[in-house]
Amino acid sequence: MRSHFFIFLSAFILFSSFNLKKKEKENLPQTATEINRDSIIVYAKKYLGTPYVYASSNPQKGFDCSGFVSYVFKNFGMTLPRSSSGYKNIGKTLKPEEFKVGDILVFYGYKNRNVVGHVGIICDANGMQSKFIHASSGKAQQVTITSLDTEHYTKRFYKCVDVLSK
Repeated sequence: MRSHFFIFLSAFILFSSFNLKKKEKENLPQTATEINRDSIIVYAKKYLGTPYVYASSNPQKGFDCSGFVSYVFKNFGMTLPRSSSGYKNIGKTLKPEEFKVGDILVFYGYKNRNVVGHVGIICDANGMQSKFIHASSGKAQQVTITSLDTEHYTKRFYKCVDVLSK
């Protein structure tokens, strides 16, 4: 009788430890390769219409471009630069045919082509005709979706980077 109890207790402890390990694993933060690109866009689109506010990453007040991008990716456990200039040397640079949803478009400044001045997230990948979601300080003055092939952005295009793949 005692040996049956010991076997039962041992099996229970063994089974419990497997369950605990499984639960611990489920609560680990996502790695970049596990992040679903479409989920990033679904989340980003929740903020369409949020006002443009310079130097802000607060959804209650508004976003600037890098504040919006960093806020969206932070929700998925990724820390990205809080300034658009910080995107100059991060991620893997892509050719237009490699653009994917969730990649980041990096643009020169409106007046100065020597500095990075704007960023956005591709939400519809189609090379240089891709659409991107961003906090626009232009006419829109809010989080909006724009086509990369508009003259304003084509002229300022610097590069597209993949920050999700390892």
